[in-house]
Amino acid sequence: MFQIPFSVFFTPFQKKQADVQNHWIALAENFRCDSSEFYSALEKELQNRKVPGMETLRVEYAQGGLLSDKRTYLRMLRERLVFDVCAAPFGTSFFFSCRTAEIPLVVHIWQLAILVFSFFILLWLSMRYIGFFYGPFMLAILLIVIAYVLRNAVAMGLKDLDAALIQSPLFGTIYETWFRKETYYRVDTRLMYMETVSTVVKKMAEDVTAEKGIKLVCQYQYAPVLGELYKPVMPAPDITRST
Repeated sequence: MFQIPFSVFFTPFQKKQADVQNHWIALAENFRCDSSEFYSALEKELQNRKVPGMETLRVEYAQGGLLSDKRTYLRMLRERLVFDVCAAPFGTSFFFSCRTAEIPLVVHIWQLAILVFSFFILLWLSMRYIGFFYGPFMLAILLIVIAYVLRNAVAMGLKDLDAALIQSPLFGTIYETWFRKETYYRVDTRLMYMETVSTVVKKMAEDVTAEKGIKLVCQYQYAPVLGELYKPVMPAPDITRST
């Protein structure tokens, strides 16, 4: 008999760290540039490409302990996929780094508590103003309609609703965990977003250093094993022309 493991139900409640999808760092010897200007140029280039649903912001991370100096990173965010870019000096050199991470979905107990509380309030109101029998019946129909709309929000053209629900601090993770449908198109656009931003960051770093005649050297790159499934594939030769 087929059994559903309990981990399917409890996994969304477990705290998780961000899952790093890719990380590369490149070094330029005897080079200097203004980090803020590089971030601004990178933001402008990405805006010109009109990447859908992407937001940019500056974030600060401590270089060491709690009282240490902070380093500013440029963050690109689309859904739960994050790029953190750093451009900073290191001794007489200068480095560019780019991390791609996925923010995990974590459903908190207080979110479910509010959801259950809201349900009982609606149930009480429906029974009081519609009737003991018809009230719960109408509420059940309403919940089915809401669940259908949430499940098919993007397909129904409700992209603004989809974006608002994702960003909602109250029901965002609940919506993504149990209602938002995963589609081929969503996976494809996610991969295109990752490829576009990573390519632009590398090209901008190479262009900035090339202006001063310095070659950018890629020192380290990390990618999960599963990432190897997505490799550039050369087009197959046209065998009809050779015959």
